[in-house]
Amino acid sequence: MLKIKSLIVAVLLLTFAAQAQQKDWPIATPKSVGIDTKALAVFDAEIAAGKFGYIDSFTIIRHGKLVFEKRYPHDYDKIYGVDAKKQSPLNPHDPTGPYNYFNSWWHPWYQRGELHTLQSVSKTITSIIIGVARNRKEFPDLDTPVMNFFDASKVSNLDDRKRRMTIRHLLTMSAGFDWKEDLPYSNPENTGIQMEASSDWVDYTINRPMQYEPGKVYHYNSGATQILAHIFRVATGTDIEEYGARHLFAPLGIDQFYWKRTPSGLVDSEGGLYLRPRDVAKLWYLFLKNGVWDGKQIVSHEWVKDSVKPHFDLGTGRSDAAALPKYGLKWWLYPFGKENEKLAWAGSGFGGQRPIAFPEYDMVVVFTAWNHGTGPSMRTRDAIYRPLELLTDRPMK
Repeated sequence: MLKIKSLIVAVLLLTFAAQAQQKDWPIATPKSVGIDTKALAVFDAEIAAGKFGYIDSFTIIRHGKLVFEKRYPHDYDKIYGVDAKKQSPLNPHDPTGPYNYFNSWWHPWYQRGELHTLQSVSKTITSIIIGVARNRKEFPDLDTPVMNFFDASKVSNLDDRKRRMTIRHLLTMSAGFDWKEDLPYSNPENTGIQMEASSDWVDYTINRPMQYEPGKVYHYNSGATQILAHIFRVATGTDIEEYGARHLFAPLGIDQFYWKRTPSGLVDSEGGLYLRPRDVAKLWYLFLKNGVWDGKQIVSHEWVKDSVKPHFDLGTGRSDAAALPKYGLKWWLYPFGKENEKLAWAGSGFGGQRPIAFPEYDMVVVFTAWNHGTGPSMRTRDAIYRPLELLTDRPMK
């Protein structure tokens, strides 16, 4: 009987191991999926030599297989050690805490392990979780007014424009608030930095005066995503971290993550998520497959389509418009190709976080980095074209 029980336990363990393995990436060689190994070696050497600053990792997924994954170590205690001890906009009030961006216990690797800070890529993943909740019919219509989730008597600078603000406006960075996040994050006048120094990020944002009619002007605003975390909790009765863990991460086999909290206890949905780079790639590959993972519809095809549809063209009215991105439902959409006729679907996070999906080439790449200051860093053009130049079956040259 003991032998039979041991055999059953062994079979169960093997079954669980097989299931876990199925939810991770199958491995393939770069050459087997049409990647030039010599060109890859050159690019890898350039990254390792510091041509693009402090790149922490580079991951390639093609045709559903992990074909390249490398971590590039840096001594962040030495690189940012002096800055970690000085008060500054990037270290405003808690030198040993998670909002000191020079503290190597928190950045860029969480507790120096495998989870990397994603910064504003967290915004895109917040949008994905909302898409999951919409697919499950557990989140309101995107045209629902934002003020439905607040006590109007406690909101400052309330006017008709703020009353017309909807969830969709928060998702497309067109909420209309008076907000100055186009300044460097090292500048204390940056509104995003001021928000992070406040005790309640949602209150700080919703009480800001309005500058534009909602839906008319793209205006980057981290506080808008923080309001989405508040709306999610009110509308679903569930914390967005818990919901995302159960209904998005678990089906994709993502069981390692960390999500920072704001001073009020709400999830930092605008920039606080940490994941392994290979797990970030799963989220982008989910969108390449129209929201389906392992035969299950995690987000609807309609949500994927709406997310990567340009809602705003950041180059409108400019002579260099073709080179500038477009913006979806918290997705950055970068034109590329001979006539800039294709769009790469990307996230973008402070310090150099760049997951990018190339739908025409069934490829996802993920760069993580931690670049501050005046040193070299990877340009958007390099992040897009250098991986594309590795493909041997790419018709565009």
